Amino acid sequence: MVALLALALLGAGGVGAAALYLRSVDNDVERVDAFTGVPTQDRPPVVARDAMNIMILGSDSRDPERTEGSRTDTIILAHLPKDRKSAQLVSIPRDTWVRVPRSADGRHGGRTAKINAAYAWGGIPLMVQTVEEFTRVHVDHVAVVDFAGFQEIIDALGGVDITVDHRFTSIHPPLRTFPAGRQTMDGATALDYSRQRKQFPDGDFARIRHQQQVIRAILDKAATGGILTSPGKLNDFVRAASSSVSVDREMSLLDLATELRGLRGGNLTFVTSPSRGTGRVGSESVVFADEQKSEAFYDAVRRDATAEIVRAAR
Repeated sequence: MVALLALALLGAGGVGAAALYLRSVDNDVERVDAFTGVPTQDRPPVVARDAMNIMILGSDSRDPERTEGSRTDTIILAHLPKDRKSAQLVSIPRDTWVRVPRSADGRHGGRTAKINAAYAWGGIPLMVQTVEEFTRVHVDHVAVVDFAGFQEIIDALGGVDITVDHRFTSIHPPLRTFPAGRQTMDGATALDYSRQRKQFPDGDFARIRHQQQVIRAILDKAATGGILTSPGKLNDFVRAASSSVSVDREMSLLDLATELRGLRGGNLTFVTSPSRGTGRVGSESVVFADEQKSEAFYDAVRRDATAEIVRAAR
């Protein structure tokens, strides 16, 4: 999204050149079959036809704590209202306890589990089914991001500015200490910051907040950091982003860049899916969704009721 926004900003000064460049980038972005095998009859209807919902899946392939295979560490439902003047990014905790539909091969699912199990059991299509069943929001597009690629993206920007709430030390080598206050982080430091969770009482919720900070910081730096006047920096930034992301076959990067040209960090609202907190199911530590609040919240997303969505973030 931030790469597209940078190109859209560039397009304000030279639409033709930006479009040609974006088409070349589009050819380099990997395409995935996101909706193959998703039963049409089970999908929620489109309620607000001019709005758009993009499911963003993040997998940290170089996470030092990674001991298991293809699970997605980050799940974001990005809602783009019909006027495209803002975006609401809804983080769904990866341990949210939900019903996962049965996988296409019939070997998995058909029961309750952590929401990120859907990715391991049936890839992107089962993840689409699971998120749609949980939220009753129609997913229009899918993007899959290797968050380890954030390191190259941030370095291409010359670092990002992050405000750390409380001093803490990373649990991963080289055991960085993050002092409280505003500081500029390079790619490796920002990635380390966005991985931390075990030092905080609210665990993965703290990691979600850190990831949201990094996303906003990248967008702000892309819009104001001078990359638009430096072809070399812009190319490094866009190429780093495009090499870290895969999108569904129907997503038009050029159209999306044009529609999002007015978006900035100040127009982003980050929301965490309503929950009742954490607990245990058997041997598993899970996050329990707040069913009543979730129903009202996702109904607002379905209806494109931007004011209600933003209010839920306060």
